[in-house]
Amino acid sequence: MRQHGDIRNLFDEVEQATGAARKDAFRRLVRLLAVHETAEEEVVHPFVRRSLPGGEGVVEDRLAEERAAKELLARLDDADTDDPKFRSELAGLRADVMAHARAEERYEFIHIRRTAAPERLTSLARAVEAAEAMAPTRPHPGTESAAKNLALGPVTALVDRTRDAVRRAMGKEG
Repeated sequence: MRQHGDIRNLFDEVEQATGAARKDAFRRLVRLLAVHETAEEEVVHPFVRRSLPGGEGVVEDRLAEERAAKELLARLDDADTDDPKFRSELAGLRADVMAHARAEERYEFIHIRRTAAPERLTSLARAVEAAEAMAPTRPHPGTESAAKNLALGPVTALVDRTRDAVRRAMGKEG
């Protein structure tokens, strides 16, 4: 839930900044969204599938939202952040991501808080942290499942993190 607030704040920062500052804020937003969604796909959604009556449908709805957001985010990832089209597409992405976050909070997170024992919550939190540490830093539409993330994630994360390092070295991160 804290990360949902961080995401909202980064959207604000991207919308209010200009030039290199906007580009930097957007890169941080892309990274946070990619890492956050991977952790949910690997940890939160499988737990909800197993423990919530009707969990399969709840998760499938969230995965469809995630895929749509990843597709738009992937298109925007290399876009010129000063292009007027960028701002309008960013507004659409923000609306989609915020609706998705509200649905997660309403249909998944509340169930987890109500039903999971404290020690289970602690183990879920540790699993989320571990997933985030190994997650890709770019959106990869089509990998919206724990199995695909676990199979493709480490290689994809290595490629993404190498790309991030090259961008920083070349001064293209902001």
